[in-house]
Amino acid sequence: MDAISKIEREQMRIDVPEFRAGDTVNVHVRIIEGEKERIQVFKGTVIRKSGSGARATFTVRKVSDGIAVERIFPLHSPSIEKIEVVSRGKVRQSRIYFLRGLKGKAARIKTRDTQK
Repeated sequence: MDAISKIEREQMRIDVPEFRAGDTVNVHVRIIEGEKERIQVFKGTVIRKSGSGARATFTVRKVSDGIAVERIFPLHSPSIEKIEVVSRGKVRQSRIYFLRGLKGKAARIKTRDTQK
């Protein structure tokens, strides 16, 4: 085990829930404004996960008032308070960029059965 991977393993979070592309998540992010600190919730659909180890990231897409916002979060960042999985989506691809071209009801994702 080399020194870099040993340091990365120490910095990784253990409280990250299992989620994948298509899932709807609430990402609680710490926002620092001047001397004040608050928690802001970013709720959206995970459209991709990439990387591994301490460098892993995931992209969340949300649509509010007809304007789509995508945000890339480092998975093991200390600025993320917690990640909650709201619902699990049934998709057949690991990168669901096709959602960018869809609007309204066409952009819905079916829910996945979690009993299996």
